[in-house]
Amino acid sequence: MRIGVCVALAVALAPLGCHDSNNAAAPAAPQAASAPADMRVDRMDPVLDQIIAPDAKVEKVAGGFQFNEGPMWRGGRLWFSDLVGNKMYAVSPDGKVELLIDKAGGMDNAAKGFYRGSNAMATDKDGSVLMCQHSMRRIARVDDKLHVTNFLDKWNGKRFNSPNDLVFAPDGSLWFTDPPFGLDKKADDPAKEIPFSGVFRYAHGKVTAVIKDLANPNGIGFSPDGKFLYVSNTGPHFFVNRYDVKADGTLGKPTTVISYPDTPASEPPDGLKLDSAGNLWTTGPGGIRILNPQGKVLGQVKLPEVAANLAWGGDDGKTLYITASTGIYRVNALIEGELPLYRK
Repeated sequence: MRIGVCVALAVALAPLGCHDSNNAAAPAAPQAASAPADMRVDRMDPVLDQIIAPDAKVEKVAGGFQFNEGPMWRGGRLWFSDLVGNKMYAVSPDGKVELLIDKAGGMDNAAKGFYRGSNAMATDKDGSVLMCQHSMRRIARVDDKLHVTNFLDKWNGKRFNSPNDLVFAPDGSLWFTDPPFGLDKKADDPAKEIPFSGVFRYAHGKVTAVIKDLANPNGIGFSPDGKFLYVSNTGPHFFVNRYDVKADGTLGKPTTVISYPDTPASEPPDGLKLDSAGNLWTTGPGGIRILNPQGKVLGQVKLPEVAANLAWGGDDGKTLYITASTGIYRVNALIEGELPLYRK
């Protein structure tokens, strides 16, 4: 049985390419009475029962989008980006969808069908939102009236490729990945100014390139104590690396915690999150794998479409929300997620 869900639309008061949303329709939010067989939790170790209850169900919250990414829990709702649809939305736990910003990537004439919209988001110390914009090749700041302004767009005078995912470290520094996915020809695009696809750290007004040797760095997250950084690589080789984080913000040599066959290219490792116990939840071929801090795979969350990214939400921080290709999903956990440093 499907339950009809009303859709709320808001006028986005956003300059720099963000348009009034009066005439835009937000997708509806189907809700299934029972989960189909391709929405489930596969258990590979009994320890997973301490993390996800044996009777936990994967639920679909909303659907009808083009390619969902960049989720962030804020004000009792999940904010997320439709990276291909070039819009930013919020969805409530009961499936009500609100369009926040149209043309969220920042350009009026962004090519349709490409990764030109907004991507990852994080609440900053002052309560505003930092948002990756692929079209504008920058990290922008969104205030409480949804006005958009530039925050970071260059390293050593060169424009970023297309900032993709970002996270605040426990010490307050901002870390982000910068693959070329927002450029037409990706790494071969003549508009690419930085000769690598990096991971950057922003602290005390300075941007530092901390990783330069990954082909396509993507998802990023820290262990609860901040001692380890995790970064996924989205091709041509698929893996997630872990780095020791030193007191000065530099990194030790990487350790690969999980790797995958290089095909199918349609399901590469993408976003990732940690929980409060230090377990890693990472997207990849076949779904979301849950690894303990030692790198053992405990289980997998299966979805009917490709999972792109994750965010912890709910009143208790124990609900994992998942942005997949066209839908938003969730599953409840028994332990709290590793919540962002700043929240609102």
